[in-house]
Amino acid sequence: MQHIVSDGCLRNLLLTISYDGSCFHGWQIQKNAVTVQQVFQEALYKIISQTPDIKGCSRTDSGVHANMYCISLKTDHPIPEQRLMAALNRYLPKSVAVLDCRRVPDDFHARYSCKSKQYIYKIWNDQVRNPFLEGYALHYRYDIDEKMLNKAAQAYTGSHDFTSFCTIDKREKGDFTRNVKFFSVQRQDKLVTMTVEADGFLYNMVRIMVGTLLKIQQGKLRADSIPYILEKKDRSFAGPTAPAAGLYLNKVNY
Repeated sequence: MQHIVSDGCLRNLLLTISYDGSCFHGWQIQKNAVTVQQVFQEALYKIISQTPDIKGCSRTDSGVHANMYCISLKTDHPIPEQRLMAALNRYLPKSVAVLDCRRVPDDFHARYSCKSKQYIYKIWNDQVRNPFLEGYALHYRYDIDEKMLNKAAQAYTGSHDFTSFCTIDKREKGDFTRNVKFFSVQRQDKLVTMTVEADGFLYNMVRIMVGTLLKIQQGKLRADSIPYILEKKDRSFAGPTAPAAGLYLNKVNY
């Protein structure tokens, strides 16, 4: 690639990517583990010979996928946005694609400017596994009453303290209140999809919400138990954490 000399003009860029999380240990840089941020930074350095401070819109865990993931970074390199997008798609692994690249206001931040995020969780609901969805949907062999679960899940909506639906670790501090805008459970043939949008999410929150609904499906929790679990503010009252493979960051709203 032809070298372009910096013009000293600092731009704030918003890049939208999509990735298959199967071979990554989440987004954030880690020691002794390959992450999406690592391969993105390596590709970016090959193009602009800089390592700018990269801001990701969310922390995704190992095995979690993203249909839409947003990154902001500031650079004084003059490469045009569309050319940067094309170059990144040349150097990134095939499991990651840049969908868009554009300039945004200087105060834009991929995480803190976000108004809401939407996640989806896919469940293949059939006795026989689907080999094409291995690693991309939870295989659940038993009956799922999606209408009953959709009704139960409406208790998640609104502003609540989601301590019961969070794995507590050093990254979760302070206010555990989140505003869930909607939660739906829908079926298309054998594929059941759970969709949730909120102003923010706690560590493992969506996966615990899904695991709790599946425990309701199994009859191990009452269908009307979610308000009680929220009120307890205790992780032990909720269901198990569903596997990562069925989870996708689907949409980021600014």
